[in-house]
Amino acid sequence: MHNRIFFLMGNKTYLVTGGAGFIGSALCKTLVKAGNVVVNLDNFNDFYNPAIKKNNVAPLQSHPHYHLYQGDIRDKELLDRIFRSYQIDFVIHLAALAGVRPSIETPLLYEEVNVQGTIRLLNAMKRHKVRHLVFASSSSVYGNSTRVPFREDDPLEKVISPYAASKKSAEAYCHVFHHLFGINVVALRFFTVYGPGQRPDLAIHKFTRLILNGEPVPFFGDGTTRRDYAYIDDIVNGIATAAKLVGSGNPVFEIINLSGNKPVTLLEMVHQIERATGKKAVLRHLPMQPGDVTQTYADISKARQLLEFYPGTPFEKGIEHFVNWYLSLHSR
Repeated sequence: MHNRIFFLMGNKTYLVTGGAGFIGSALCKTLVKAGNVVVNLDNFNDFYNPAIKKNNVAPLQSHPHYHLYQGDIRDKELLDRIFRSYQIDFVIHLAALAGVRPSIETPLLYEEVNVQGTIRLLNAMKRHKVRHLVFASSSSVYGNSTRVPFREDDPLEKVISPYAASKKSAEAYCHVFHHLFGINVVALRFFTVYGPGQRPDLAIHKFTRLILNGEPVPFFGDGTTRRDYAYIDDIVNGIATAAKLVGSGNPVFEIINLSGNKPVTLLEMVHQIERATGKKAVLRHLPMQPGDVTQTYADISKARQLLEFYPGTPFEKGIEHFVNWYLSLHSR
């Protein structure tokens, strides 16, 4: 699978926004390895420690096909400078303010970055006649839908956080620019992505750290909430094949779920980390948090059909890979 994707991706120029984050840095490494030019635009914000993002892309800094710009997707002049400097073939738009719970405190900021920032990027693509976009959306747009598994054509009537609303709005603007200006778009609704390099604020990373340190683990609800986890390598492959789809030469606007296609309860996730670490969790039971959904579960039949997407890493193996990475990182 990897070799076939590398062949299809080679010798192109990609603008990756948010390319120093967890998913973005893994994608940039894959694209460069495949023989592409990668332009990474990232503002290294302090949602979590910017030093982690700098470390993510440090191995790429000396590569002649990798170019890093520290800046904001809302900066029109910077966007124009990048598009003038490179003949961009594909834009992979990963940059966003993340996090459901923080968005409840600052909804206007999330709208400004995630919606207005996306519009500014789309306008820059229109100005510079770049027609191929892969946009990172989120399973959060399904909210507390009771229809499972979640399908891309489900009505999005249960959005329950500003973060989710911002992603839903950005998807709509992507369609507007496709309809009016012929920009081909694949919007990928990522379900919970995990694996080596995962952000420290996300549950698997946080729980692993707390369990290994013997500290209490915040355990929201009764443990029956479920998440459809997606392993990082599978997500990178999905993005790569989505780029192939938008560059097919045909008019394209598609919204596609990407997930591991096997929901895992909160309790099972804790058990798998306990197994991989060899340590027992100390649980601190807490009520459900505002904005949190009770379950996520993707129908990925469309991803199978259009992207030949078949998740290749079982959850227990993915947790083992993550814990091994975490232990190697913290033994240095």
